[in-house]
Amino acid sequence: MPGWWLNWRVLADPPEVDGSRFAQMVRFNRAGFSPNEAALAAAARANPGALWLMGNEPDVAWQDNTTPEQYAATYGRLYRVIKAADPTALVAIAGVSQPTPLRLDYLDRTLAAYEKQFGTEMPVDVWNVHAFILREERDSWGVGIPPGMTEDTGTLYEIADHADLAIFRRQIVEFRRWMAERGLRDRPLVVSEYGILMPGSYGFPPDAVAGFLADTFDFFLTAADAELGYPPDGNRLVQAFCWYSNSDTVYPTPSLFDPQTRAITPVGEMFTAYIAGLP
Repeated sequence: MPGWWLNWRVLADPPEVDGSRFAQMVRFNRAGFSPNEAALAAAARANPGALWLMGNEPDVAWQDNTTPEQYAATYGRLYRVIKAADPTALVAIAGVSQPTPLRLDYLDRTLAAYEKQFGTEMPVDVWNVHAFILREERDSWGVGIPPGMTEDTGTLYEIADHADLAIFRRQIVEFRRWMAERGLRDRPLVVSEYGILMPGSYGFPPDAVAGFLADTFDFFLTAADAELGYPPDGNRLVQAFCWYSNSDTVYPTPSLFDPQTRAITPVGEMFTAYIAGLP
């Protein structure tokens, strides 16, 4: 899609930002979801054809924190609510934090749970993933172990791996491979969140983060594969991507604008220059 943005919420009347599109996001939790069904239906009717991200990192305990079975049940319920209100809505599965083997197993369990509960294949208009590089270990730094899974470890990334471009590229390719192996190659893929979360003092100064932004933009805009990519888009691997974030006080390293002063950051300057150079 052309320029787009999100703020982890559902907005019935999102502000217009230079012609960019707003992506709606429903939040899931173990008790259910928010906002309620009436609010979702109203927002869907008011924004025909919108992209709907169904949750945010359900695989992470401090985000939407739902088991595959819980996620499948809520997704199936809300998919029907949104489609009834707007048949043209594009409904996307929640982005897991990173496409590692452990998280792909979480998604396999989600697909199986949906089919068991609803008796049909899980309907997903748009596939979605996040592209962080974080440690998978119980009671450690990183993103931990997905809810409902018994493993104690997954991929044991180190802090130095956090901005490794080879790992970054490989994860996206492997996610597209996973999609193709499940007959999902014909769906668009968006990366709705990625960036550098580690503080500069850990080895991620502004110039390195700005370089990572430019290198990953290059990859997203050019990476294609004749066997794995999306055929309607020239076999490109990724159809849209979203940098995290515009401005954040919790994880300020990748901010395009300083969260306190609102001044543009070196990362923001790189973003601006890169966008200005696009055809």
